[in-house]
Amino acid sequence: MNPKAFLQKLDWGTVGLYLILVLLGLMNIFASIYDVEDGTFRGIFDTSQRYGMQLIWIGSALVIAMICLFINSKFYSVFAWGFYLFSILSLLAVLVIGVEINGSKSWFAFGNIRLQPAEFAKIACSLALARMMSEHDFRLKTLGGMIRALGIIFLPPVLIVLEHEMGLALVFIVFFLVLYREGLSGWVLLFGLFTILLFTLSIVREKIEMFIIVSVVCTIGYGLIFKKWRYILACCALFTASYLLSSRFLLSKEAGINNHTLFLLLLIPFVLLGCLYAYRSRLRVLWAVITTLCASIVFIFSVDYVFDNLLKDHQQTRILILLGKEQDLQGAGYNVHQSMVAIGSGGFSGKGFLKGTQTRYNFVPEQTTDFIFCTIGEEWGFLGSCVVIALFLALFYRIILIAERQKDNFVRIYGYCVASCFFIHFFVNIGMTIGLMPVIGIPLPFISYGGSSLWAFTILLFILLKFDCDRW
Repeated sequence: MNPKAFLQKLDWGTVGLYLILVLLGLMNIFASIYDVEDGTFRGIFDTSQRYGMQLIWIGSALVIAMICLFINSKFYSVFAWGFYLFSILSLLAVLVIGVEINGSKSWFAFGNIRLQPAEFAKIACSLALARMMSEHDFRLKTLGGMIRALGIIFLPPVLIVLEHEMGLALVFIVFFLVLYREGLSGWVLLFGLFTILLFTLSIVREKIEMFIIVSVVCTIGYGLIFKKWRYILACCALFTASYLLSSRFLLSKEAGINNHTLFLLLLIPFVLLGCLYAYRSRLRVLWAVITTLCASIVFIFSVDYVFDNLLKDHQQTRILILLGKEQDLQGAGYNVHQSMVAIGSGGFSGKGFLKGTQTRYNFVPEQTTDFIFCTIGEEWGFLGSCVVIALFLALFYRIILIAERQKDNFVRIYGYCVASCFFIHFFVNIGMTIGLMPVIGIPLPFISYGGSSLWAFTILLFILLKFDCDRW
């Protein structure tokens, strides 16, 4: 392609947003480390400091971006399965020869350079998913198609969990948004949200209470779906009346809470009998109700095993703190507490560049990586935080716009994979710095310190830009 024509076709709006976010990241990494009262500053190129290393990562990322743009776009689709296989082998290899950092054996070390294959697995998964779903014989709504898609999505995070990187493993859940865009039923997404809610409630509530809640939700939920209005009203009236009666007569000091719970449990058989009557002419619906109820109960009683065995102690504590079950401002809750203090102290317009006291005196751990947004909040305030959020929203808009204008299904699907990966990192990272999400340790794209993250997001974005250039 003629270089002049190529430059004309390149989406410079997206490239501009990329460069602005990368430079903002460098500025805030510098601000989170540099102390104006310390006279040891040796220049922005000081590689003994993280801002110096980040400058090297940025320079190499720009070279990688150029390489992505000049490689033939067919190369990415032809070798999509090869990239995916290489990614899986890398995730396996790091379990054997990787180095352990902060309890996670997920890094390859090459001298002073460390690379995390889990970051690059998002690229391989995006390409493989796009390649498979763009095939002519692929049908997502069939059982075989769904199994194939889920296999591609869930194989990398299973290996990442073995590396004790739960945060990066959870990122892959966002690919369900891509499946939804390509025709997955909205009920599946609702089921996923119901599962997350069930997991959360199972941590903070007693199992018996959850059994009752699930019974109510299943029976009334299916009643709403199939418009069994009389059955819904009967169930609501039955549970409300029984709860009021049990609260009035059984919650005495002598009776205790166990009798109250037992009284409510006695209602379950009556509700199930109501299901039998309401759906007596629809055996498939009846089996769906019973299957959902049984599966939910099994899930509830398996939450303890998942919580106790798959999550690290500090992750468990952070989730419990977020859910209000524990409070530890000096321990596991310290990071979030100090982050919120830093962001709140910034006020409307912030304290100014290099004037953040919470940042300067290292009150916030991991302030150059997972908690980089608190530096933005403290030094640039509410106004600066909104600008950064607006830049990310503009980037999401540009990516989706690029995806939607593609005629090739492969490129469109890949574009939505890119948008989903960026969104989950943006949403979770900012959410955990302001106390709305548990601290699971994932970086803010282009802003947080780290070569693996910067390279991975650069490759994701510029492969899409290359596809967009070749759409003409």
